[in-house]
Amino acid sequence: MAVQATAKGISISPRKVSVVAALVRGRTVEDALTILEHTPRRSALAVSKVIKSAKANADHNHGYKPASLQITEISVTPGPRLRRFRPMARGRANPFQYKSSHIRVVVDGEKREAKKPAAAKKAEVAKSEAKKEGAK
Repeated sequence: MAVQATAKGISISPRKVSVVAALVRGRTVEDALTILEHTPRRSALAVSKVIKSAKANADHNHGYKPASLQITEISVTPGPRLRRFRPMARGRANPFQYKSSHIRVVVDGEKREAKKPAAAKKAEVAKSEAKKEGAK
């Protein structure tokens, strides 16, 4: 089962974000974060935050080993656009748009073994001690 994280409404053009997303697609989470740390683009920070969020979701909520996580899917889709006007020469007004993006990261990896409850551990210890005494 894959784990995902999403960042919506990032105020960077999807075209600019997708260039950075292509750098880390299919890599391990640790490699991706190292690459993004050395990428001199504004969108690298946004992409790394989403990857860190997906890593935290996998570790804390779903019990995956953080070292084994790999990016299986990273997608950038256009978000809402703010339409505005800019004053131009001769009293005209030209339209322009502030573009935004949605970033979605899916990671998958190796699951951690489930910890046994304390009561079950005590019962196992008691059984093993009883077997040892019976063997003597």
